[in-house]
Amino acid sequence: MAARQVPTQASALPDPEFQIQQLSVGSPRPFAGYTNSGFAYIGVGISQDFPYPGKRQLRADVARRDAGALGERYESVRRAVLARVKTAYFDLAYHAKILAVLDSDGALLELVEKAAEARYRSGMGNQQDVLQAQLERTKLLGETTLHHLEVAKLEARLKELVNRSPSAPDIGVTDLAETPLAYTYEQLLAASQAQNPQIAGARDMVDRQRLQVDLARKDFYPDFSVQYMWQRTDPAQFRAYYMLTVGLRVPIYRRRKQRPELAQAEAELRRSRSELQVQSQQVASELRIEYDTVQSTAQLLRIYREGLLPQAHAEFQAAVAAYESNRQDFQALLASFLDVLRLDEAYWQSVAERETAIARLEELSGLPLEEKGAPK
Repeated sequence: MAARQVPTQASALPDPEFQIQQLSVGSPRPFAGYTNSGFAYIGVGISQDFPYPGKRQLRADVARRDAGALGERYESVRRAVLARVKTAYFDLAYHAKILAVLDSDGALLELVEKAAEARYRSGMGNQQDVLQAQLERTKLLGETTLHHLEVAKLEARLKELVNRSPSAPDIGVTDLAETPLAYTYEQLLAASQAQNPQIAGARDMVDRQRLQVDLARKDFYPDFSVQYMWQRTDPAQFRAYYMLTVGLRVPIYRRRKQRPELAQAEAELRRSRSELQVQSQQVASELRIEYDTVQSTAQLLRIYREGLLPQAHAEFQAAVAAYESNRQDFQALLASFLDVLRLDEAYWQSVAERETAIARLEELSGLPLEEKGAPK
C-alpha cells in the first residue's frame, strides 16, 4: 500500500544543501583580488537541518497510524463487498428456491383446478370455481415471471461484484440451508471490538492524534542547522579557511503559531475519542440486531418445519378430499392452497434472512462463519 511508504519519508532528515561561494575584493569582477587579498576566496560548503530530538520519530509514528487507518479502511471495504456478494447470492438462492416452490405448488393448484372441473362436469359445482382456479393459476404464472426477472437482476449484480463479464455464464446456486451459529453474542462482541476494521481504524486515529499532540508540544522547542564551509584563496600566499556555523530556529511566535497548533491537536484528539466511542456503540448495536435476527429466525424456522408447514399440507389434502366429496366449498379449498403457498414462501424467505444476517455478523466480527452453499 502506498501509505506504508510515508513513515520512512517522514522520519528522514531534510535534504542537505550544498553551497559554492565566491567573494571578490576591490572589483565586482569574478575572482578580483583572489591573488593579492586574503579576503577574496572561493568556498565550498554543506549545511544540514536537524529537527529537535524526537520530532522525526513522532512524524514517522503519525504516518504509521495514518497508514494503519487506511489499511483498516481497505479491510472495511473488502468485508463490505464480500457481505454484498453473499447477500446477493442468498437473494439469488431464495428466488431460485421460490421458483421451485411455485413449480411444486403449481402442481397442487392443478389438483385444485381438476377437482373444480370434475365437480362442474358432475353438476355439483359451478363454472365460477373453475374460472377462479384458472385465475389463481395465471397469478402463479405472473409471480413466476417476476421471480425470473429478479433472478436476472441478481445475476447481473453478482457478476458486477465479482468482476465477471455480463456475458459470462450465470452463477449457479445451491439449496439454501441453515448455518449453525456457534458463537454467543458476547463472543461476537468481543471479536468485533478487537478486529472490526472500523473500530480499529478509529482507534488508529486516536493514537495518531495523541502523537500529533506530542508533536505539537515538540514544536515549542527550536530546530537546529549545521553548516560547514571550506574557503580557498591564492594558495601561494594565503592559507585555507574553515568555517563551522551552528544555527538555531527559535519559535518566538508561540501565541500565533505553536499554541493554536497545540489547541487544534488536542481538539482533534477529543473528537477522535468521541468517534471511537460512537463507532464501538454502533457496531455493538448492529451486532445485536443481526444476532437477534439469527436467533429469532431459528425459532421461526423450527415452528415452520415442525408445525405450520406439515399442518398446512395436511389441511390442504383434507380440503381436497372434502371438496371432492361435496363436504366443503371451493373457497375453503382455495384458501388452504394459498396457505400452503404463502407458508412455503415465508419459510424460504426466513432462511435467506437468517443467512444474510450471519453474513453481516461475519462482516462485523471478522470471525469465519461458514455459510453452507455460499460462494467461497
